[in-house]
Amino acid sequence: MTTRPPITLSIAGTDPSGGAGIHADLKTFTARKTMGTTVITALVAQNTHGVSRVYPIDVDFVADQFDSVLGDLPVDASKSGMLGSRELVELVVARAAEGQLGFYTVDPVMIATSGHRLLEADAVDAVRRHLLPVADLITPNLPEAALLISDDEPEAQTTESMRDQAQRLLERGPGAVLLKGGHGNDDEVIDILATADGQVREFTHPRVTTMNTHGTGCTLSAAITAEVAVLGRERAAIGADLLGVAVGNALDYLARALNSAADWQLSLDPEGAHGPVDHQVDIVRSRPA
Repeated sequence: MTTRPPITLSIAGTDPSGGAGIHADLKTFTARKTMGTTVITALVAQNTHGVSRVYPIDVDFVADQFDSVLGDLPVDASKSGMLGSRELVELVVARAAEGQLGFYTVDPVMIATSGHRLLEADAVDAVRRHLLPVADLITPNLPEAALLISDDEPEAQTTESMRDQAQRLLERGPGAVLLKGGHGNDDEVIDILATADGQVREFTHPRVTTMNTHGTGCTLSAAITAEVAVLGRERAAIGADLLGVAVGNALDYLARALNSAADWQLSLDPEGAHGPVDHQVDIVRSRPA
């Protein structure tokens, strides 16, 4: 009798400082008990102070990475982060349409916290029109949700407006929308999960006061991907109830990771630095004597 762990795939750019992108995804996949694989879309020079340079990878080489992974391993669940260009968006859409990505989560990475654009302007329309309809779940934050609706859509300011925007995003074709409220200013963070069958669920967490928020979006989408892979390997088995469990588990993990790293000071120049969360919060470390 043969066995295997759940297999997850991250389609994203790098982060040499280890807090976001592929690096954060692999840490999260491991922490959430799956075997992580990757397709790297860009080499990114960044750290806790922001992005300084993006080096795109040729689309044909990204396609070769897909062939290497998907031709050899049965992927249970995937997520994409930074795609960068229209050509890469179209490549991922084609692979998703082939049904090899398992349950597919789209983290619509567009602009870094530092303000550096991570998605070319002409690719935004491709995300709206072509990527969202092949996604089982999208996980936009407040500014991303507004941009996905239209160029002049204001960011949601209330829970009711978040619900409205989540429903409007569902009309673009994804199976579910997790609209994240972390960019708000309230003491509590409210996230809205809306599914295509009409269910809407709210998740509430106390806001963690910390500068160490680098990579939270990557970490959360990776955690949801891993939870889905663990809970139900068959894409068709992930209904609204099971997805709600996966999202709740992932949000709880992110809250623990945020709290554990809240007081960390990693940067040599802490002024204005945004450190990472503690991806290893649930992994027992050996403490020095």
